[in-house]
Parts: sequence; structure tokens; C-alpha cells
Amino acid sequence: QVQLAESGGGLVRPGGSLRLSCAASGIRFSRYDMGWYRQAPGKQRELVADITSGGLTNYVDAVKGRFAISRDNSMNTVFLQMNSLKPEDTAVYYCHADRIAYPCIECGPIRNEYWGQGTQVTVSS
Repeated sequence: QVQLAESGGGLVRPGGSLRLSCAASGIRFSRYDMGWYRQAPGKQRELVADITSGGLTNYVDAVKGRFAISRDNSMNTVFLQMNSLKPEDTAVYYCHADRIAYPCIECGPIRNEYWGQGTQVTVSS
């Protein structure tokens, strides 16, 4: 059974820091691109940061220079270090795993993706 277990959320003051963790089980973790998404009340879910199976990273402009995504394949875990937090960072943060599989020559690529249950991050004075 595939499971993405997020942790590390909580209440923090503006300017503070949090580190989110997502521990994956039931997948060949090193083969997956991993990402962090967030969804604030009344807004669409958006990509915050992702990291490919090869270690390439990407960030939404709003968090560049403040957040850092990393992965430890030996721990089957992806992290999101969040610094200089702002009230607008308040959201539920979701872990995402994504890969394209090639089960056979003729059947074409098959996408596998999974979502965690989310962890609440609240930035408030």
C-alpha cells in the first residue's frame, strides 16, 4: 500500500521557519519526482516546489530564496525547508509523488501519482 506521510506543520510567527517532511512507503522512491503543493482556503491547489528523481529543483516565484526542497533517497523522504515565512504562506501543504512507468514496449507510458493527506501550516502573529 502506498503511503505519503507528511509531518512538521504547525503555527509559526511571521519570519519564522518550519521544516516539512514526507516519508514515502510502498513505492520505489528514488524513481519518483517529488513535490510539495499547498492549498489555502478558497484558493486552488498550487505547486510550491518539486524535485526530480535526478535532483533538479523548481520553485514557484513566491517562495524562491525562502524555501528549499530536498530529498534523501536512503530515507525515502522529501523535505521542504521554509524560512522567512509570511502570512500568505498559510495553507495545507501536500506531498506529491509522480512518475512515468514503461511497463512494456507497445503499451506506452503509464503515469503513477500519489498524494499525502496534508499538513497545516499557519503563519500568524
